[in-house]
Amino acid sequence: MPLAETEWDLVTMWVREYLLDTTDPHNQLSHNGFSSEFIGALPLTAVSAENARALVRASRKDIQRQLELIEAVAAIDRLAVLPEVAKALEFRDRLREDCRTHASKDNFRTCVLKNGTEVFIDRQSLRETLRGFVEDPEKSVLLVDGDPDSGRSYTYNLIRHIGQHSGFRPARVTLSRTSTADKVVRRLAEFVADPRAGISPLNPTELNDPLPSLDDAVHRVVGRATAAEDTYWLVLDECDRLDPSSDVWDLIGQLALAIYEHAAVRGDQAPRLVLLGYGPAMRQLPYDLRGSLSRDTARVAERADLRNFFDQYFHESPPGFLGAGQSGDASIAELVDTAVDEVLRAAQTDGNGGESYMRKICTAAEGAIRVYRSL
Repeated sequence: MPLAETEWDLVTMWVREYLLDTTDPHNQLSHNGFSSEFIGALPLTAVSAENARALVRASRKDIQRQLELIEAVAAIDRLAVLPEVAKALEFRDRLREDCRTHASKDNFRTCVLKNGTEVFIDRQSLRETLRGFVEDPEKSVLLVDGDPDSGRSYTYNLIRHIGQHSGFRPARVTLSRTSTADKVVRRLAEFVADPRAGISPLNPTELNDPLPSLDDAVHRVVGRATAAEDTYWLVLDECDRLDPSSDVWDLIGQLALAIYEHAAVRGDQAPRLVLLGYGPAMRQLPYDLRGSLSRDTARVAERADLRNFFDQYFHESPPGFLGAGQSGDASIAELVDTAVDEVLRAAQTDGNGGESYMRKICTAAEGAIRVYRSL
């Protein structure tokens, strides 16, 4: 189970107090097993608090590095004699389990997310599209189309999950008919700004104009994202809700082009763009991007999709009361049939506050998983 933000704050405090409370941080890190290449890339100073934040930020980019950091912290003599070491050892064990899970499972195929509290049903084509998008440095824009309420925004759930294992952070802005380019670009700037430095104005020239041109603002945001410690995916959700005359359409084209241009210089340090609800009939993206686009089409989950979902999950996490062999497989098949019938029955009711059919499907499936886990 990944560490929460508050837990990483505790790790940062331990690093500051027990690992990097020294005038020679380079030697200290080397003595504790960190590679010279990794240490050389850190912006170390004479301030232990800054060094601790830099080390934790750099380590959080990769699951293996997270574990290496926690193992180093848990082994510090000054911490080992304190009651706090129990918490450090707990973090170490959790991250070791995370590493084992990451190495043994295909995270693009995961069907139950967030430690069993959120489901992601079917979308096999999306899973493979995302795999190719992550692995192909030449791809910079992902477009997801589909009918209304077919699960286009639902794509974001899987993107967040993949981001935890693939080292990127998705920054989502949900659009509406009242969205403007100014509002969207400012929101993106807030997401990618360094929280330690605060949010600086978008006007890089500091002239008398209250705002820079849209092109300048877009390149400033993409530049910030490219220079950040974290790797960002900029996600614009519900693109189909935009007013046809909205200036956000121009923003989307300029944002996609700016990312494409930064990627040519900075490679995989540049952010990527995800457009949810962006169909082929909408504003065409710049011609230069034609080789950088990946596409997927969402559709509502059907009975066969639910069967595949529950069959995969029940086989991956069989309850203890099931026997092995054919009897166990028969019992799982019965559980699958029951779960599918109950989910479809719940999704066809008129309750749930006017939720879309796909949301009802997901809510009912999550309820079925909770019941199953209690068996």
